[in-house]
Amino acid sequence: MTHFMRMIPSKKLPASILGLSTALFLSACTPNSTAEATAKSNLGSKSQAKNVILFIGDGMGISTITAARIFDGQSQGKKGEEHQLAFETFENVALVKTYNTNTQVPDSAGTATAIMSGYKTNIGTINVPPALLDARSADSCNPEALPPTLTQRAQNAGKAVGILSTARITHATPAAMYSHSPSRDLEADKDIKGVFSNCTSIAQQMVDSEAEVIMGGGFKEFTAGQIETLKTDFIYVGNKTEMAAAQNGKLRGLFNRSHMSYEADRTETDEPSLAEMTSVAIDRLSNNKEGYVLMVEAGRVDHAHHGTNAFRALTDMQALNEAVKVAKAKAGDDTLIMVTADHSHVFTMAGYPVRGNPILGLAKGFNPETRQIEAIKDKDGKPYTTLGYHNGPNVREADSPVLTDNMVQAKDFRQQTAVNLGSETHAGEDVALYATGPGAENVRGVMEQNKIYNIMAKAMGWEE
Repeated sequence: MTHFMRMIPSKKLPASILGLSTALFLSACTPNSTAEATAKSNLGSKSQAKNVILFIGDGMGISTITAARIFDGQSQGKKGEEHQLAFETFENVALVKTYNTNTQVPDSAGTATAIMSGYKTNIGTINVPPALLDARSADSCNPEALPPTLTQRAQNAGKAVGILSTARITHATPAAMYSHSPSRDLEADKDIKGVFSNCTSIAQQMVDSEAEVIMGGGFKEFTAGQIETLKTDFIYVGNKTEMAAAQNGKLRGLFNRSHMSYEADRTETDEPSLAEMTSVAIDRLSNNKEGYVLMVEAGRVDHAHHGTNAFRALTDMQALNEAVKVAKAKAGDDTLIMVTADHSHVFTMAGYPVRGNPILGLAKGFNPETRQIEAIKDKDGKPYTTLGYHNGPNVREADSPVLTDNMVQAKDFRQQTAVNLGSETHAGEDVALYATGPGAENVRGVMEQNKIYNIMAKAMGWEE
């Protein structure tokens, strides 16, 4: 089995990738748009970024940001609507189109590829061009035949790389920083079989990665031998206490058997917060005189949404916000900080609640007849929540129980849905991109998701 033992320098791309015609590659990987090409050619930076910190709120759509803003503000005793999250103060904002090459509504693998490798690809695919997938090419498992990732290009430029996630570190978004895989499901060695028998697991590619810092969950995806290699070749930590005491050297942290705990449940563990992980990563990466690239994912916002549990989605958004605050405090003027989402969710705010109504509560409005603030009721005479989901479990029906404020504001409450599915789905609308620092001026308008990569590359002075 071929293993990704070392990153391939971008200046030595092999003939196998150069053999793909430019027309075929571009038509398969990027939108065929004159406007997009013009926008890319007009990219210009007022100054060069030494460092880039990329925050990804997995599933953090616009409605999630709005609800989190109100939730965080209300947690501080405010009405909430007037509140600002840390990244909402960034001076540059854009809307980002998230579709995959073969789907209107995307997944995290295809979207992470767009952000971290600069081209769009098929749903479920990590850093493999669609042309190779459509041709069922053996090169889809051959790293030497694939375009370089953000990590590879950063390392070629002498920069240190950090990868953080509250999800399994072999999950789609963090995996896109260090791996190539025709399927996001090839997380562990046990998954390598059948048509993928010549591929290398994402876990093995993580073990082979030369990034300075990689931390997240998911040690169940690694074999005993792989864990032993991590402990032998790196500084390996398994909890917050060990992370804080870690000596100098390349750091690896796996803090949970699967995904890390939700922020709402983390205090019962010795897992670090996303902000604590971010602080440690920046301190270590800052020692590199050539600068660094750091990707920080709040991966469990997505998982809470899939379970229609708004409380945990919003508390994990607060954890992301705290991590952004750490980055703003520690990073200098030579750092481009970007905050975005890979995709959205079918998460809604509705019902005409009054200003300052608890965002997790029942929708309450002004009744002109009684001149009181009262719960707004549906045609069955039952109250409903401000927050809800278009699809997922816990469908709202005529015989559903009558909701109370105590019930709906509990952390385990699952918001009601309209379409009965076992798990809530992603949504396909645009997401936001916020930026500050050198190169942030190129974040504007409505852009294709793969342009985020171009903005980072341009900010760091890399050749297009």
